[in-house]
Amino acid sequence: MSEGSKGFTKTLANFIADTDASKIPVTDYEHAKVAFLDWLAVTIGGKDDPLVLKLIKYSDMMGGERQATIIGHKTKKSSSHAALINGASSHALDYDDTLVSFFGHPSVTLIPSLLALAEWKEKSGQNFLAAYLIGLQVGAIVGASAGMEHYMAGWHATSTLGHIASAAGCARLLGLDAEKAGYALGIGATQSSGLKRVFGTMCKPFHAGRASESGLMAALLAEQGFTSAEDILEGPLGFFHVFKGKPNKEKLAVLGTDWDVRNLAQKYHASCHATHSPLEAVLAVVKNEKIPANEIKSIRVYSSKLAMDAAGKMAPSTGLEGKFSISYCIANALLRGVTGNQAFTDPKVNDPVVKEFMKKIMVSLDQEIKALESRVEVETGSGRIYTGFSDVLQQIPSLEMKKERIRDKFLDMSKPVMGKERAKKALEDVNALEKIRNMKPFAEMLG
Repeated sequence: MSEGSKGFTKTLANFIADTDASKIPVTDYEHAKVAFLDWLAVTIGGKDDPLVLKLIKYSDMMGGERQATIIGHKTKKSSSHAALINGASSHALDYDDTLVSFFGHPSVTLIPSLLALAEWKEKSGQNFLAAYLIGLQVGAIVGASAGMEHYMAGWHATSTLGHIASAAGCARLLGLDAEKAGYALGIGATQSSGLKRVFGTMCKPFHAGRASESGLMAALLAEQGFTSAEDILEGPLGFFHVFKGKPNKEKLAVLGTDWDVRNLAQKYHASCHATHSPLEAVLAVVKNEKIPANEIKSIRVYSSKLAMDAAGKMAPSTGLEGKFSISYCIANALLRGVTGNQAFTDPKVNDPVVKEFMKKIMVSLDQEIKALESRVEVETGSGRIYTGFSDVLQQIPSLEMKKERIRDKFLDMSKPVMGKERAKKALEDVNALEKIRNMKPFAEMLG
């Protein structure tokens, strides 16, 4: 262990316990509310996915105290199972937010456990938001420290980092001191797992729910004095030794003054985020050059290995697999103009017209392309080639634009389920979440 690595876990534990919530900029609380509203939207949208129903059935078999609400199901489960089920539900559509430093989807691992805990323990909206921001920042700094090597080794960072972020957020919401917060990090980190091999199956959303549930367990055990390694991240045979990485000194230097919530990238297409830059690049070229779909001869997409590993399925056969297929997502968008969840059904993925168009799309590796960037070439029947480029993780809308787009996304997803009036009330409550003294009635309204 290098000299600069010593005390990394303890530094994060102190950050969890000692951060003055009143010193966090108001703007960052606004970003947190946008993230929460987006999470609600995708959780409501995913509530009836078969994998969610299977987890509810599992919870029914296991039993337990009815402590926390299952979104959209008019029932309560134990806080542990609520975190698991709501976490899986929120990632079922793969329509949730992404953070570059997290190498994945942070909110689906944090919010389910925090909401279950806030309802059960009757915490305030302000405490809930502060715990989210602090948990997110811990996940971000651990993710930035683990680095690309961690993700490329095959680990699903949403899960591995999510265990730690959830533990940090729940430790904060419970008001644990630094020693116990450190134990929570240790208990969360030692449970970390999740393999990218399962992408396109029910296990990917399960990862999110399991990370959220494990983080909640970690904090509750730590509250009782359940011990763990105090240098779980930087120590010999610890997280960075096993999972790759080393403490990021640049992120550590601005801990508590720089908040990664500002860099959250919400989704506006219901597919893997690795499909978004190719989609945006192609759609921009087609729109700007006014190219009808029937005049397109070929589309060449140049992506990174990271993007191709995540979304390189060339012959999807199910709606879920379609979410991880750059070629399907582009063909669907050009032919149908609809990229919401309704585009990802088995019949639509197997539509012969779409499958035929997909033959025009070639996805290739470009070693110069980084992360989720994408370069595209659209060739028309006349032989003209138009080029485009997009990087959705860097082209993040302003806070005000985010608010508008996520409000519309929430209402679109929630009104068919909740009805117009309940959806409007939920929207108003989220916008004033810092004024809610007890999260229990709010959470129960979402059932």
